[in-house]
Amino acid sequence: MGRILAIDYGLKRTGIAVTDPLQIIANGLDTVPSHQLLSFLANYIAKEPVDEMVIGMPKNLDNTDTDSTQAVRQVVKQIQKKFPTVPLILHDERFTSQMAMKAMIDGGMSKKDRRVKATVDRVSATIILQSYMESK
Repeated sequence: MGRILAIDYGLKRTGIAVTDPLQIIANGLDTVPSHQLLSFLANYIAKEPVDEMVIGMPKNLDNTDTDSTQAVRQVVKQIQKKFPTVPLILHDERFTSQMAMKAMIDGGMSKKDRRVKATVDRVSATIILQSYMESK
């Protein structure tokens, strides 16, 4: 059984989370510069079997596109072209950044550490992955 990999794509940074091989637990994996995402995924998939990928799709509360939606759609096309055998699922990512911040506060993370945007992106990817796993 392969892992499920989640992507919280941003214009500057991309948070990545992954399940354990049994697809039970979601863990933050890394935060990479967005322009390096495809090479990161290629390296990861070469080392670890990945059954499917999930990418957070940004939407407004009224389900309209956000400023980031088009950029996510473009990267979705690039991922599908580069990894045609790995299913890519679009998953609603509304409120993940706020949920990530709350999780970090509840977990006792210092204010200084919470300001590191890479940490927020990685936690957001983990929340996207956990939400996807719960919806299955």
